[in-house]
Amino acid sequence: MSLPEPDYGRLDDPEALAEADPGEMLRHVASAAAQVREARLLATEAGIDRVAGGGRPRAVVIAGMGASAAVGDLLSTVCGLGCPIPVTTVRGHRLPGWVGVADLVIAVSRSGSTEETLGLVADAARRGCRLLCVGAGGSPLADMAVQAGGLFVPAPSAARSRAALWGLAVPPLLALDALGLAAAPPEVLERTAERLEEMSHLCRPASESFVNPGKQTALEIAGSIPVIWGTSPLTGMVARRFAAQLATDAKYPAIPGELPEAAHGQVVVFDGPFTSAGGSAGEEDFFRDRVDEPETTRLRLVVVRDTEEHPQVTRRWQASVELAAERGVPVTELVARGEHPLERLAGLTAHVDYASVYLALALGTDPTPLPAIQELKVRIS
Repeated sequence: MSLPEPDYGRLDDPEALAEADPGEMLRHVASAAAQVREARLLATEAGIDRVAGGGRPRAVVIAGMGASAAVGDLLSTVCGLGCPIPVTTVRGHRLPGWVGVADLVIAVSRSGSTEETLGLVADAARRGCRLLCVGAGGSPLADMAVQAGGLFVPAPSAARSRAALWGLAVPPLLALDALGLAAAPPEVLERTAERLEEMSHLCRPASESFVNPGKQTALEIAGSIPVIWGTSPLTGMVARRFAAQLATDAKYPAIPGELPEAAHGQVVVFDGPFTSAGGSAGEEDFFRDRVDEPETTRLRLVVVRDTEEHPQVTRRWQASVELAAERGVPVTELVARGEHPLERLAGLTAHVDYASVYLALALGTDPTPLPAIQELKVRIS
C-alpha cells in the first residue's frame, strides 16, 4: 500500500504554487495577523465588555462545529487548568442538561448558518443563558443573537472558515479577559499578531523548502501516516488542529493525540503493520532518490512540544522517540516559542496550517474545495 508521491519541485516554484492554489488558501492562511487586529476592533465596536456586565458566569460553553469549534479548544487552553470555572466546547445539536441561566454560551460560526450551532443558540435562548455570538454579519446567527438579547460580533470577512481561527477567537478571548478568566491584554494580542506575521514571512511561497518550516514539515510527512502528539494541553490542541487541517486541506489522514494519554494507547501502533526497519528518527532526507525504495506506507511520529511540560510527560515523549527510532519510525519535532500561551499557539498553528496547505499542493490537491462535505450536506438536506 502506498500514498501518492509529492511533486517536490512544485513547492519551490511560486508560479506553480499559484496555479495549484486557485482558491488562494495560502493567502487566507497569511491573513491571520490581520485577523487578530481587525477582530479586536470589531469586538470593541460591538461593546464586548458588556459580556462582563452580569458578573462571572457559572460556566462558559462554546458552541461550534468543525473549524469554528477549534475556538473552544483555544479558549480552554488559554484559560488553563487554573481557571475557576469550567470552559467547555459542545460539538453537536444539544446543550448539556446542566447549562442554564447562570451560564455564558459563546456561539461561533464563520458562515453564521451552521445548522448545529443555530440549534444550540435557540436552545440557549430558551434556557435564558447569557449569549455571545461570533460569525458573518447579516447571517441567521446575527439575527438570532439580536432576537435573544445577546451580543453579536461580526467576524473579519477575509479568510475562509478553516483559516479564520484568529478572527473568530479574538472576540471570545476579549470577553473572557473582561470576565477575568483569560489574560488577553492589547500588548499580548499585538505580540500574537507579530508572531503570526513572522511565521507568514518564514512560510511565504517564495521561501525555499530548506528554510521554510511549513514546506519542510509537509515534505517530511508526505508518504507517511502522521501520528501527531502534543506534550501539553496547548500542544495537544495544536495536534488536533494539525490533523483536522491535513484532512480538510490535503484530504490526508492523520492520528492526533496528547501525552501522557497517547503513551497509554496509541504507542502500540509502533508495533503494527505501518512500520519499517528502514529510516531513523529525525534523519529523513526528503530530497533523496526514492526510485528503488519499496512502495509501502509507514508511520511518522510528529511531536509538538511545549515550553511548559510535566516532567513525566517529558520522559514519555523522549522514550517514545526512542521506541519509534528502534522500529524505523521517523520523527518530526515542532517546538513552541514564546512566553504567553497565545504567542505559542500563534507560532504553532501557523506552522501546521501552512504545512497542511503545502502538502496539498505538493500532492496536486486543490486545498480549497470540500466536495465530500458538500455532497454529505446534499444527502441529508
